[in-house]
Amino acid sequence: MMEPAWLLWVRELQAIAQTGLTFASSTFDRERYTAIRSLAAKMMATHSDASFVRVEGLFAEQTGYATPKVDVRGAVIEEGRILLVREVADSGRWTIPGGWADVNQSPSESVIRELQEESGLAVRVRKLAGVYDRTRQGHPPHPFHVYRLFFLCDIVGGVPKAGLETSEVAFFGENEIPKELSLERTLPHQIRRMFEHARDKDLPTDFD
Repeated sequence: MMEPAWLLWVRELQAIAQTGLTFASSTFDRERYTAIRSLAAKMMATHSDASFVRVEGLFAEQTGYATPKVDVRGAVIEEGRILLVREVADSGRWTIPGGWADVNQSPSESVIRELQEESGLAVRVRKLAGVYDRTRQGHPPHPFHVYRLFFLCDIVGGVPKAGLETSEVAFFGENEIPKELSLERTLPHQIRRMFEHARDKDLPTDFD
């Protein structure tokens, strides 16, 4: 499912403005790029529940050359059951643990950190199962372009417990996946695909 054209235009305008403001050398150019950024924020606010002030502030925080953001997810499947956590920030909906990759951490280090913070478990990364373009996966609209890295992970220590960003940790069978999923973070077909990767170690990494 492709995202609406207006959202693609918003992202493109925001990226043009962000990159332009990074390299602009004249006051005139900076004013024009700021106006483009404001226009992108107005478009986003018009088509979403977010206020113009919130969107404009979010866009203004972005600096440097505009590139996709990177999100990491760690799929832990033990005895035919997958680990999910309830996200406090998304009304207690369930998701595969994960979050934004951190600067100075490799992708695998980032997913290990996220799992420790959100589930209390220490893991070892076994396989990069998928590199997904969020736009092409069917997630709800998002103001930025995001790449999502899904890893298969094995537990090496710790005990399941909620963290600062989660309220519950639990394992679910393939036919027990809760309906209250955080669709911003995890989609049903992605969970099914992680089970397929766990069953068949020879499956190549998915991409796009």
